[in-house]
Amino acid sequence: MTREADIGPRLSRRLAYLLKRALIDLEDLHREHLDPLGINGRELSVLLLLQAREPESQQQTAERLQVDRTTMVALLDGLEAKGLVAREADPADRRRNVVALTDAGRRTLEKAVRASDKAERRLLRALDESERTQLRALLARVAADEHESP
Repeated sequence: MTREADIGPRLSRRLAYLLKRALIDLEDLHREHLDPLGINGRELSVLLLLQAREPESQQQTAERLQVDRTTMVALLDGLEAKGLVAREADPADRRRNVVALTDAGRRTLEKAVRASDKAERRLLRALDESERTQLRALLARVAADEHESP
């Protein structure tokens, strides 16, 4: 880990730097914990979204995760090749395809959530339970804010 002396106090206290450093650390921990399951953090996000909202079209899934269509196609192609999702005709509109979790996808998702929880606990181990709860609540408020000027 980079020490404050290595980069100086002005950079080491900037929110952008701190958030990026935490994200890099979390991505590394996710890689460590999710690799044995054959998925990564981005794929976990797709599986979680599909579990909560399935079935959805590729386009809806891309919009909700705020990724471009090309990236979403690649993510879904990879998940489909692993047998974790399936593209199917929408029973309500045969012209539209939807993406749904397979049974293997549901099983993998349950294991992946536990693995992700372990990764998050390791990242946040310096905080007590109250602080972890507070951090999540504060970040949720920041993420929910539209950031528009008054």
